[in-house]
Amino acid sequence: MSDPQASSLQAGVPQPAITAGVDKQTRTRVVAASFIGNFVEWFDYAVYGYLAVTITAVFFPESDPKTGLMLTFALFAISFLVRPLGGFVWGHLGDRIGRRTALSWSILLMSMATFCIALIPGYATIGIWAPVLLLVMRVVQGFSASGEYAGASAFLVEYAPANRRGLYAAVVPASTATGLLLGSLLAALLTGLLDSTQMHDWGWRLPFLLAAPMGLIGRYIRTKLEDTPAFRELAEEEDAAAAKAPLGDLFRTYWRQLLQAAGAVLLNAVGFYVILSYMPTYLSQEIGLDETLSFMATTVALATYIGFIFLTGMLSDRYGRKKILITASVLFIVLTVPAFALLGTGNFLLIVLVQILLGAMLTLNDGTLPSFLAEMFPTKVRYSGFAVSFNLSNALFGGTAPLVATMLIASTGSDLAPGWYLMAAAVVSLVAVGLSAETSHKPLRHR
Repeated sequence: MSDPQASSLQAGVPQPAITAGVDKQTRTRVVAASFIGNFVEWFDYAVYGYLAVTITAVFFPESDPKTGLMLTFALFAISFLVRPLGGFVWGHLGDRIGRRTALSWSILLMSMATFCIALIPGYATIGIWAPVLLLVMRVVQGFSASGEYAGASAFLVEYAPANRRGLYAAVVPASTATGLLLGSLLAALLTGLLDSTQMHDWGWRLPFLLAAPMGLIGRYIRTKLEDTPAFRELAEEEDAAAAKAPLGDLFRTYWRQLLQAAGAVLLNAVGFYVILSYMPTYLSQEIGLDETLSFMATTVALATYIGFIFLTGMLSDRYGRKKILITASVLFIVLTVPAFALLGTGNFLLIVLVQILLGAMLTLNDGTLPSFLAEMFPTKVRYSGFAVSFNLSNALFGGTAPLVATMLIASTGSDLAPGWYLMAAAVVSLVAVGLSAETSHKPLRHR
């Protein structure tokens, strides 16, 4: 079997930093830092979605339940509008001054904003200022999160062995799911142990209070690492000044890749927030499943999802990114609506099995996407290209997914509406991936 690195040298392809010299201990620390940091960010971000029903009662008590829930998800969606701006800022910082620095500050901002949410008095105490302050903190969360996923993925891909970039990058969605898993477990525990009054008075605040210590730990670990070999090598090159305006270079030179990447992200954006964040609310509010059972079903699905993620990363290293991403889109097109029909039966065991199936399908996309997007762009604009494309799709379609799903059900009267929405997202991603170049089995480029 020929060495793709050697072949590319013979072809005169610009080479990345030589990661073969990175020792195993350093790679282990990089993986641990990326996992812990991303886990903290997305635990903070996801708790809001899992406690949406309680948050509605605390911040929108004068609205009827359906309207209040839509207002809660509207705040969820509005916070995503700042994510493209965050993508520009964090991408620029990550490509200019380093991945490590950008990631260290993003986790600090996220943790502070999440901790502050726990301290906001409810509507009964300060009136309209309660949802206003909640919105402000959600906007800060959105700004912070926009730099996390892209930065952690670029960090791992640039440290990984050439033939294992898919597996290393799969750590990012795995840590995201682990953050969701802890959030789901805490939500299930709180709703199971506390009555409605206790949840509304103080119980919902507990997960948000955990943000401060976890965030400080994550930031400390990240500051102890060197930046990636690829970034350091680029910074040492004599013509590294070309990267002083990475965003301008991104839109001038790599606009096709940017559009393809944004389209490829669409299934991830809608699928992630519908299947892993919105699902407990959907099961309890639309299907009528007990709230604690709804969280338990999602918890089981998340646990299996984490295992599937690493399998997908390995498969993408072996068979290529495009084949796995196309398979994910086709499965969603064919199976999503029937899966939502089965959820509507209300049978708990069947609901768990369906959620495991949907999660496994989603991992084919989620487990492959980080390496696919990072490999699409050269080192000098990698963070920016990933952050802008990922956050643009998430702002337009990810953050709005719970709101759109709730509105579609209300307007159509059909519990299958979220399934049709997911199917449409899969069609767009299928086209975008089909038009993209295969990125695996090739060396990373600097420019």
